[in-house]
Amino acid sequence: MTAFATAAALSLPFSLCRSSKLNCRKGVRGGFGVFAVLGEEGGLLDKKSTWGQLFDVEDPRSKMPKFKGKFLDVYQALEVARYDIHYCDWRARQDLLTIMILHEKVVEVLNPLARDYKSIGTMKKELAELQNELAQAHREVHVSEARVATALDKLAYMEELVNDRLLQDRNPAESDQESPSPSTSTQSLDTVKRKSPQKNLNVSGPVQPYHPRLKNFWYPVAFSSDLKDGTMIPIDCFEEQWVLFCGKDGKPGCVRNTCAHRACPLHLGSVNEGRIQCPYHGWEYSTDGKCEKMPSTRLVDVRIKSLPCFEQEGMIWIWPGSDPPAASLPSLQPPPGFQVHAEIVMELPVEHGLLLDNLLDLAHAPFTHTSTFAKGWTVPSLVKFLTPASGLQGYWDPYPIDMEFRPPCMVLSTIGISKPGKLEGQSTKECATHVHQLHVCLPSSRQKTRLLYRMSLDFAPVLKHIPFMHYLWRHFAEQVLNEDLRLVLGQQERMINGANVWNWPVSYDKLGVRYRLWRDAVEKGAKQLPFGKST
Repeated sequence: MTAFATAAALSLPFSLCRSSKLNCRKGVRGGFGVFAVLGEEGGLLDKKSTWGQLFDVEDPRSKMPKFKGKFLDVYQALEVARYDIHYCDWRARQDLLTIMILHEKVVEVLNPLARDYKSIGTMKKELAELQNELAQAHREVHVSEARVATALDKLAYMEELVNDRLLQDRNPAESDQESPSPSTSTQSLDTVKRKSPQKNLNVSGPVQPYHPRLKNFWYPVAFSSDLKDGTMIPIDCFEEQWVLFCGKDGKPGCVRNTCAHRACPLHLGSVNEGRIQCPYHGWEYSTDGKCEKMPSTRLVDVRIKSLPCFEQEGMIWIWPGSDPPAASLPSLQPPPGFQVHAEIVMELPVEHGLLLDNLLDLAHAPFTHTSTFAKGWTVPSLVKFLTPASGLQGYWDPYPIDMEFRPPCMVLSTIGISKPGKLEGQSTKECATHVHQLHVCLPSSRQKTRLLYRMSLDFAPVLKHIPFMHYLWRHFAEQVLNEDLRLVLGQQERMINGANVWNWPVSYDKLGVRYRLWRDAVEKGAKQLPFGKST
């Protein structure tokens, strides 16, 4: 019955080419057992019932779209799929109404007053007939449920064709193929899938070295609050070791975390007067990588590699690529009205692309996060990510969550809530309170990611002043991530052994697929990256 409720809530247009007429005689309605359900014009009889509005739906078959020609283009096929949904919704309502009326007749037959004028034998016979008709009606309900599920699958598939403009990619021979029938049978859906190209991705292992073009972006690598005078932050980025520290002017710098003398890790040393000192022999380097002090020997001209490094809006950014750095850094600030409540850094043993795939997918929540934020969530009949044809942002349906992939490795999301752990409303705009999240997935190595997580709220500012609250936020974040990690680690193991982790994408995978297409275009050196201004 879940599929019925979902189809009704969607209020999408529907139809099915079925020409059988409805009969008003007892027991017949297009092959279904019904008792005086319909009037002479085929409409529902007026019933004084609180359920009246639920069943007072116009028969959509007269509004079925009529297209000339033997073949349909993808937009016409999408319209037919929508009418299929409308028809299935109407049919399901009629089946439910049939069951309700039959139950009423059972109550009527069992009415004690009926015993005054009916024999026991007559009542048994009537009950047996009603039982058979109820069983038939229940079977029809299950058939309708299957039709709704199949029609929803077809609709999602057709929407994917339209949104991704796959029709333009077909060659002339493919464009002459027969369009899907308006029938909602499973067989016809399978035929559609065989005839239309499946837009799959090949993301299989072993994990290849990172392409140099992927380095030509600004990457946030640390929170400013973690880099104080005299402190150092060692990081791995694209399988190279770096260390952050503040120079004499108080500005952050990033140099290779390897002393030029004997390859000792510099982060094991200290920061003296804006220079990072090697703990082995005391050589000291400035933020531009120049060695300015060599105790116990003559000073020679020695440098270690440094990267462009800037601080903006509470984050430290580096440019690890060989191309000249972009003139401006992207903004990752939460929307107006939000206050930052938590900034957490974690080192995770997974490749950053797999982690991004996971973060860009919300459909897994009611199956994976059953002990944390999605505890008690129902499983929707249909989950969709709605986004412009050329965009890396959009919103989830039916969840009140807006989400964006921000190149090269960031995910921003705004979640509408009514109280902690509860979702409300059809969109974030309809919700009174919100959580804003930033996930930065820095590619440390082919099997390790440095995750920067920032959480902001537009309510409960008092939480910022509760002692040790950051430990509680970190505990919650680790619980959620651990639910994901056991799955993603399993994916990674299989990917390394050759499995394709994107073998069969479906409609709710849209944002993850677009991230993969964007990354593929970067690595191939495309002159124009896909998905418009978001890149």
